[in-house]
Amino acid sequence: MTRFEFVQSKIKEGAELEKQLAYWRFHNEKIIFTNGCFDLLHPGHIEYLYKAAELGTILVVGLNSDASVSRLKGKQRPIQNQLSRATVLAGLECVDMVAIFEEDTPISLVKQVHPNFLVKGGDYKPEDIVGYQTVKSYGGEILTIPFVEGFSTSSILQKLG
Repeated sequence: MTRFEFVQSKIKEGAELEKQLAYWRFHNEKIIFTNGCFDLLHPGHIEYLYKAAELGTILVVGLNSDASVSRLKGKQRPIQNQLSRATVLAGLECVDMVAIFEEDTPISLVKQVHPNFLVKGGDYKPEDIVGYQTVKSYGGEILTIPFVEGFSTSSILQKLG
């Protein structure tokens, strides 16, 4: 398997996704889940993802599909298609799996992943994070990670504007 094939093998869906999650659960891995659009990956995203990964042993990233990003961010988005965004995320050493979801929220994916840790950026209150009640119900933790100042996809797009 080439390095690029390895990167692409970290993008999972359907039965492959469930099989990998079952394997990790069987081996008592501590699964961290986060999600987002990750349209233009920047240093703030990188620091956030590495900090999230330090909370456990497996980092699963839920990625909004192209249709979902368009509904949430407007018709001009995403800048990069979902396979491009998934590949870039999967190329990060700290990311163990990328799962694309079609809905506007990742609640179905949170239920499927059943993470030990649900993580979002510091602009969220833990109780407002999608999946809070689900993860709390089985004793998982919901955490926020402070933003790195000066980085955002919106500010990058404004500069390009």
